[in-house]
Amino acid sequence: MTALPLPAPTPPPFLQLAGHPLRWRLLGELSRSDRSVRELTGLVGEPQNLVSYHLAKLRDGRLVSARRSSADRRDTYYGLDLARVGNVLSATGGALHPGLRLTAPARDDAAIKPARVLFLCTGNSARSQMAEMLMRAKSAGAVEAYSAGSKPKPLHPNAVRVMRETYAIDLAGKEAKPLGLFAGERFDCVISLCDQVREVCPPFPGPPEAIHWSMPNPATGEADDVTYPLFQQTAAELATRVDFLLAALAAQDR
Repeated sequence: MTALPLPAPTPPPFLQLAGHPLRWRLLGELSRSDRSVRELTGLVGEPQNLVSYHLAKLRDGRLVSARRSSADRRDTYYGLDLARVGNVLSATGGALHPGLRLTAPARDDAAIKPARVLFLCTGNSARSQMAEMLMRAKSAGAVEAYSAGSKPKPLHPNAVRVMRETYAIDLAGKEAKPLGLFAGERFDCVISLCDQVREVCPPFPGPPEAIHWSMPNPATGEADDVTYPLFQQTAAELATRVDFLLAALAAQDR
């Protein structure tokens, strides 16, 4: 019988990186929402210089990304790459024993409890519309998804194209909706997709869980054929984030 290879003499980098108590707390906060350093400082109750130091460590390990706020260029939003963390966790288990390599369980749509989710961006012309329809499709109707914008404008043709070509979802004919249309309604989650709309998002009854996905606007003002790859990237990121949100909704005991 061939003996199994011995584990490496030192723990995998992920364990060394994420094993620090404060870094683990930061990862936990970022697993729920993109956040600024100021927010993270308040949530973990540690000085800003210490939080920034550990965020830099997580960035060096490519677990966390940073993006300058489009609302206030002096601020930076940090986000967690959940897909990469999943891959690294799997590899970490496999480094100890092949049988510990993790595999994500198949999502059971029947386990997703009824929920209402509102996606927001400034124009409701691309990101929030795509997120709404991805959530509806991926939840098989279990989640009531809606979208709106603080300054609605017509649907971008590249949003229609990428959803049709990549996800077989038809956005044609959908109209942008103003944020005020949903005033007073109850939602389980309100998800802002751009930094500007997060600054002006009104309170909703409940209150719902406030989640921020800091995503750049793929509509840069250039020609449609130039920006189409940006729409493809945005749709792919939204699809991944929606998948993880659905997993979280399925795990909730509401």
